[in-house]
Amino acid sequence: MAPRSTQSLAAGLAAALVALLPDIAVAPAAAAPAAPGPVKPEAAAEVALAALEARSGGRLGVFAIDTASGARIGHRADERFPLCSTFKAILAGAVLHRSQRQPGFLEQRIRFGREDLVTHSPIAEQHLEGGLTVAEMAAATVQYSDNTAANQLMARLDGPAGLTAFARSTGNRTFRLDRWETALNSAIPGDPRDTDTPSGMGTSLQALVLGSALRPPQRRRLQDWLIGNTTGDRRVRAGVPPGWRVGDKTGTCGAYGTANDVAVLWPPERGPIVLAIFHTQSDPAAQTQDGVLAAAATIVAEAFRPAGR
Repeated sequence: MAPRSTQSLAAGLAAALVALLPDIAVAPAAAAPAAPGPVKPEAAAEVALAALEARSGGRLGVFAIDTASGARIGHRADERFPLCSTFKAILAGAVLHRSQRQPGFLEQRIRFGREDLVTHSPIAEQHLEGGLTVAEMAAATVQYSDNTAANQLMARLDGPAGLTAFARSTGNRTFRLDRWETALNSAIPGDPRDTDTPSGMGTSLQALVLGSALRPPQRRRLQDWLIGNTTGDRRVRAGVPPGWRVGDKTGTCGAYGTANDVAVLWPPERGPIVLAIFHTQSDPAAQTQDGVLAAAATIVAEAFRPAGR
């Protein structure tokens, strides 16, 4: 959990905004203007996110939807950011979608050799002899960010172009995947390859995890995979209140300090929140800043949390 000082940032900025609203000149015969109303939590959150970005020294993109109210928060929500491994949430959705029209697809066993292994394949490297089923590979891809498993699955879904086409089918008009693991992690500033916008990723997450892009059994399975993720404890999960359930997929490019987390949050006794956070920097040797992602999650959670909860 992030410190309380971070949690109260949005509320503090809301008060500051009210204080900074310009005075309205009053004509001699005019009535005094009404006092300015309270600043909406979403607006205060967006100011807080801009301040967080300024302190981070990088570029921060955030998009959030409160499905309980329809309220949205965005900061650079329509700008492109490197996907890193967040594309694997879409990949898992594509696998489950294929299984709906191809019975037995999830149970197919994929065999691969040592020559197929790429960097960071903690599950695949343990199964060189027997291989893994499609379902096991999809779970490894989401929960351990296994790169070999991701490549093997993409090869059966028409590669990066096939995955891009699937993302389009979820309503996401900005997702583009051009390369395979691990080349897609170059994260070069201004390079449009292997990028998406926070709003585009949020659109896909909402459709796949909460909407009708998948049938209920496949949707529940994707939820379970995301909730069981093991790589996100220091990011979104660290920034939301205790008792909130989180399903997420992280991404870490290893270049330009690029670190992402895309998630669905289930607060107690209310509708879920869809959240996409991307952060990248200008120095190719910069270190990732997990705390920035956690702080951004805190800002969003505080803005959407009902009073008194």
